[in-house]
Amino acid sequence: MSTTTTDDDEDTSTATAAPETNKKQRYKRRKIAIFFAYCGVGYQGMQKNPGAKTIESDLEEALFLSGAVPEQDRNNPKRYDWARSARTDKGVSACGQVVSGRFYIEPPGLVERLNSNLSSQIRIFGYKRVTASFNAKKFCDRRRYVYLIPVFALDPSSHPDRESVLASLGSGNELVKCLECSERGRKVVGLMGKRIFESKGTVESGITSSSGDAIEESNIKEESRAYLENGENHKFNSESIEEAKVVDDSRASEIAAVEAEIPAKNVDTDAKVNLQEGAKGGGYFYGEKERENFNRILKYYVGTHNFHNFTTRTKAEDPAAQRFIVSFNANATVTVQGIEFVKCEVVGQSFMLHQIRKMIGLAVAIMRDCAPESLIEKALQKDVNINVPTAPEVGLYLEECFFTSYNQKWKDSHEEVSMKAYEEEAEDFKMKHIYSHIASTEHKEGAVALWLHSLNHRNYPDLRVVGSEDISDGRCGEMENAVKSRESHENLTVS
Repeated sequence: MSTTTTDDDEDTSTATAAPETNKKQRYKRRKIAIFFAYCGVGYQGMQKNPGAKTIESDLEEALFLSGAVPEQDRNNPKRYDWARSARTDKGVSACGQVVSGRFYIEPPGLVERLNSNLSSQIRIFGYKRVTASFNAKKFCDRRRYVYLIPVFALDPSSHPDRESVLASLGSGNELVKCLECSERGRKVVGLMGKRIFESKGTVESGITSSSGDAIEESNIKEESRAYLENGENHKFNSESIEEAKVVDDSRASEIAAVEAEIPAKNVDTDAKVNLQEGAKGGGYFYGEKERENFNRILKYYVGTHNFHNFTTRTKAEDPAAQRFIVSFNANATVTVQGIEFVKCEVVGQSFMLHQIRKMIGLAVAIMRDCAPESLIEKALQKDVNINVPTAPEVGLYLEECFFTSYNQKWKDSHEEVSMKAYEEEAEDFKMKHIYSHIASTEHKEGAVALWLHSLNHRNYPDLRVVGSEDISDGRCGEMENAVKSRESHENLTVS
């Protein structure tokens, strides 16, 4: 590759090809956008965090070992203008992530060197030369995430709440089938509870891991209360923690105008994916009627709304609660390792902590007849506080980042910043690492099946309330009192 300096090159920095070589040849840094994918299992998210194993920390080290970053800039990403398109949290994967910075891309073979210094969970696809002002975060117009939800999760008769499962013991009822799933000894801490707001001086606790110890039947009710008391304070997983980008109504039309430019995935191709014959889900079938119902529910989220009820750290008055969703649909299904999943695709400018997982959580609750459809409209109101269920993180991944405005402006002088050239590689990685991980996790841990047992009115009393006059400060008056009364009665009975 030529070392001729252009308007988008750094014109002063020079370095040898790699830290371990003694070559005298000197190269100039180039501003590039790097395209890659990763499986989030075992990582504490994308963003670098002291003391935690993250995707970013591994990638930074690989850049140094590959000769893209000089010794003096090691562990100091600001010196090479580092930026990421999206931040994904613990357990969340990506097959279309993009980062940018000024790196030494010569001699040829940078991609191969990077991959040789990374685990198989992280795969670099390639890079594109960009302008000196390019920033992967600021120039990203929107992001597309996918959530794979098992078809059985939408079946109201599949995996009912824990109390119903235990009550069916010895009755010959079909609910007994859920007992193994419900009582495997895995505590579901953080899947239910009151919304909290981050306060100054508060130290975030680590995420409570699942326990492998068996749970005695006599402790079920006690543990359920403990979950309610602990709430989401112990669970800080997220699909992405994008910095606030407020979209007002005047810009909404502008963003919507480029919606058509976002390439849609081939539904027919996706629908044919089948890694293993057969699929779980009993007699429930995700047919045309179910597809129409689910898409109708997801459509409530499209547009500019106040999503303060769909996160855990943003108040309704905070401008950051205003987000714009370009599209949200669930048209395709995929079958992986015998489990049929519905592919939920959401495109938006940016997303808050837990936002996508909570949007999925409420939509699933409605499909399972745990909440009325009208509750979504209430949850999107600024003056209403509702406790919304959070779906497990394992089914979520970042599929693609879009740079429409940048590509339009620089189309005559620079390469298009997009995943088009890497679609085949990304698809292979997704099937081999991301999809297989999601399916195997459901097989081994029953992540979604366990979560479904928490979707009931005891844990989420707000789910049955529609009128805003009944909802205040995240509680639903009469329902809350009824639950407390029942718990008090149970305590008296036990004693």
